[in-house]
Amino acid sequence: MLLKGDRCVSTKCAMIKKNYPPGFHGPKGKQRLSDYGTQLREKQKAKIIYNLLEKQFKLTYFDAKKKGGNVGDNFIQLLESRLDNAVYRIGFAQSRGQARELVNHGHFLINDKKVNIPSFQLKQGDIIKIKVSSQRKKYFKNLKDKNHNLSEIPGWINFEPKEMTAKIVGLPSAIEAGKGLNTQMIVEFYSR
Repeated sequence: MLLKGDRCVSTKCAMIKKNYPPGFHGPKGKQRLSDYGTQLREKQKAKIIYNLLEKQFKLTYFDAKKKGGNVGDNFIQLLESRLDNAVYRIGFAQSRGQARELVNHGHFLINDKKVNIPSFQLKQGDIIKIKVSSQRKKYFKNLKDKNHNLSEIPGWINFEPKEMTAKIVGLPSAIEAGKGLNTQMIVEFYSR
């Protein structure tokens, strides 16, 4: 059986999965995570959710710190008001990575000006449109036929499905945007 011979037939087979990690400290059980570990885990979770590299994430944090007020709320507002995130929230893309690619390829207009920078910060009153030349592409034609679930679009974005345009009507609230994220842990991580 396999290449291990008779040993794999017995209970001493190395192929049997154990419910604890290997090594001297394995069978004791799960160790409690340190404060640093929980802060790091929360930061990594947010980085993965927003699909950002460490440098971009850190710069966004420092921009939020400069704004004054609650740093955690400012941080979530800055992350949510990025163009690639708004494109994802509207439903023009199925993931933030795809939204970033669509923005990079220059498929969107902000206030009738082409923007191909995913980290572009949207302000109240900005209007997001799909470029006319891009509307003829197969991806966007299929998108127009698809029924948008308007209940999933956040309240700070006003989406018009007929014209396929979106208007930023306010700033994203940290409560609405940061579901499942503990921004306080992220702030503590960067302020040590």
